[in-house]
Amino acid sequence: MNKLMYGASLAAMAGLLTPMAVAQEPAPKAPKQETRRLKAVTVTATKRSETAQSIPVAVVALGETELDNLGVKNFTDYLVQLPGVTAGGSGPGQSTIYIRGIASTTPNLTTAGVAGLAPNVALYLDEQPVSQPGRNLDVYAADLERVEVLSGPQGTLFGASSQAGTVRLITNKPQLGRFEAKVKASTSFTEGGDMSNSVEAVMNLPVTDNFAVRGVVYTDNQGGYIDNVGGVLDASQSARFRPAGTVRENGTVVQPNRAGFQAGADLSDVNFISANNASIAEKNINDTSYQGFRLSALYEFSADWRLNVAHAQQRLDADGVFFADPELDDYDVVRFSEDKIEDSYHNTSWTLDGRIGALEAVYTGAYTERTTDQIVDYSDYLFVAQYLPYYICDGSVSYPGAAAPSGTCYAPSLFVKSSTETEIQTHELRFNTPDTYRIRATFGGFFSDLELRELNDFTYPGSTQILGFNGEVGFAPNYPLTNTAVTGAVGNASPGYFSEPGPFPAGVIFRNDVKRTDKQLGLFGEATFDLTDQFALTVGARWYDIEVDLDGSANSSFSNLGQTDDAQAFGTNISAQFAPGNAVGAPDKAATDGFIYKITGEWTPTDNMLFFATYSEGFRPGLLNRPGGAPGPNGYTVPYALDTDEVKNYEIGWKTELFDNSLRLNGSAFLVEIENLQTTIFDPSIVNLFFSDNAANAEIQGLEGEFTWAPASVDGLTLAGAFSFLDTEVTEVITPTDDVLLGSELAFAPAYQGNIRARYEWDMERRLAGSSLRAHVMPQIVFSDSSFSDIIEINKAEIDGWVTLGATLGVSADKWTAELFGSNLTNEYAELANNFVFDRERVTPVRPRTVGVRVSFSY
Repeated sequence: MNKLMYGASLAAMAGLLTPMAVAQEPAPKAPKQETRRLKAVTVTATKRSETAQSIPVAVVALGETELDNLGVKNFTDYLVQLPGVTAGGSGPGQSTIYIRGIASTTPNLTTAGVAGLAPNVALYLDEQPVSQPGRNLDVYAADLERVEVLSGPQGTLFGASSQAGTVRLITNKPQLGRFEAKVKASTSFTEGGDMSNSVEAVMNLPVTDNFAVRGVVYTDNQGGYIDNVGGVLDASQSARFRPAGTVRENGTVVQPNRAGFQAGADLSDVNFISANNASIAEKNINDTSYQGFRLSALYEFSADWRLNVAHAQQRLDADGVFFADPELDDYDVVRFSEDKIEDSYHNTSWTLDGRIGALEAVYTGAYTERTTDQIVDYSDYLFVAQYLPYYICDGSVSYPGAAAPSGTCYAPSLFVKSSTETEIQTHELRFNTPDTYRIRATFGGFFSDLELRELNDFTYPGSTQILGFNGEVGFAPNYPLTNTAVTGAVGNASPGYFSEPGPFPAGVIFRNDVKRTDKQLGLFGEATFDLTDQFALTVGARWYDIEVDLDGSANSSFSNLGQTDDAQAFGTNISAQFAPGNAVGAPDKAATDGFIYKITGEWTPTDNMLFFATYSEGFRPGLLNRPGGAPGPNGYTVPYALDTDEVKNYEIGWKTELFDNSLRLNGSAFLVEIENLQTTIFDPSIVNLFFSDNAANAEIQGLEGEFTWAPASVDGLTLAGAFSFLDTEVTEVITPTDDVLLGSELAFAPAYQGNIRARYEWDMERRLAGSSLRAHVMPQIVFSDSSFSDIIEINKAEIDGWVTLGATLGVSADKWTAELFGSNLTNEYAELANNFVFDRERVTPVRPRTVGVRVSFSY
């Protein structure tokens, strides 16, 4: 951590707080002020409506008022408010959540979707899980009632299994008999970047005594701050020509088995044509926009039965990238293609709840459809690609052993065009016994069906210009080809789900056209026994049955000769199986079933104190490997399928409210044991595809907590903060590829994280439009220690620690609020994530210093 920055941030905060305290110093002999009591947020973390302080679960809840005060809008906004919660990824709609350091790898485009590991953190929108492999749904935080974060395995109670924790976005529901309307708007300016603005409007309309509708519509245009600066790149930098012993950008040495197989070749007679991005170099390339709406309706059949139905749609458009090259100036990167993503979803959900005798019954279901179209600059692949010159260089350069390589290597301006379609349906039925019973139970069943179809076209424009050995123009090998479709272990490598058979578009060298299906069935339950008035015991279990399947093709284009008949005859598309066809022992799907358990003991010595101890289990299902069976070093073979990875969580926690409920102290200490930790590996010395493996066993020790204090001596002042301490370690290496080191840290697991904020409110001696005015000021510090982006040594980079300072200053009346806000006021280049998969660091920084104004009106 930058100590000078940390000291400056504390000083700035002290400077803001000191005049407040002086201004509020009570006069001598003033009457004692009444102690202000803290309000507890009501949550449904246990599938019952209870306060966060009354349940033996490690839960952090940001309520609606707190979300408004912090200006939370999107995924990144609430992420930085939650110590112990981190994310890897490369921008909006492309992130994966981690909790308590249970992480192993950096998400990457080519592992997103069909080849991505199942998420180990469950993301919920109300009662429905919306988690997806590779990239979480980026739900805009419009009209939210609260955000709940439950740390640790939650699989015995929540519908979808949750290995490391659960994040729940709870929306405001329609209110019967009450009309509400609210409008929020903001404008802000980012240093060195473009202007941002947003508008959000909410209306709650009571139609009849037992029927109400609620709607929210929003648009948010966020200005860019990453600059695409001019640069050049040529094929001489390919890993094909890299000698053993070369020190890579992250400090690791290239091993002999990863050296280029043409290392040391005399390339003096080769004409290297450079890729040049002068035509697309531009400032502030990463503009982002969110547009969407949500409409919900509540119908109350009787005092016991009600139905809530909601439909939401959102479109996310983002240009450019959200990472930078640390070798250049801050917020600068060199891209040779214009990156962009169009990510849209629509979601329909329904919840029917009522009573059957003494039982509370709830049925909830949802259907989500998501479409993502993306173009990604793939030129960084050059730095690790052994075979890339084969596709963009003339034949005499492409093959080792040439006495005097000569010819032309064309510009490595590569890109991927990716299209993904995802459909998810979920159904859950559960029952609760009455809260007044000494023995209380929640039990039910859950079913989910996810289908993900993905088409990736890897385009190498230079492949259309090279000269083969026979003088033909365009990429063509010097051996005869046949048009084959191989039946592999995971299904027929057919033309696919998006594409048709026939020649690929010009320049497309590889095409992945794959369908992935994830089906999950679970039966779960928990029962709580009140042993005495102070002691209770909760036991829970879950039976699960999960299947993950891949079907489709990974094809290579060996033509683009401009000779249609010949292209068809020689087999433009060669289908590659996911696992060697009909190989002995190759499974046709990854399937797992079994039980996990939980037991919690709680002690409530007083109404304001709760202590608990928990043992809980979690897991993440396995996955098929597309390059299963590929041989590697040390006798290693890429597995056809990887096993589940399992978590055992031992935890003690406390929830206390002291000094007449003016001070809240919550926390937990935990030990997590991980077996068969799944990770994704990119190692070109084994295969030029990402593959997954159970790489290691690991252990995590941690301490996390939060506090809120409303001191009686300073009326209007509230202090709040949260912290997380982690100690992570690989305790056993399983994969024999020298990619994981014993004793190394897990990914995205900072040794410490935290935040602290102070909000001071006071009445102003003015009135406006008949309303009294109340002012407020709120400074905040957020900080994080350094961490790593991966556990795979050749794929990892360090994420530097950071400290940022933010503040708001505003005034409010009965119906409106206006405030000035600032984030990252010290303009810290804070690293949220890093990616080193392609041998170049790509750092995801926090937005530079931003100041703005926001207003809200309610009726």
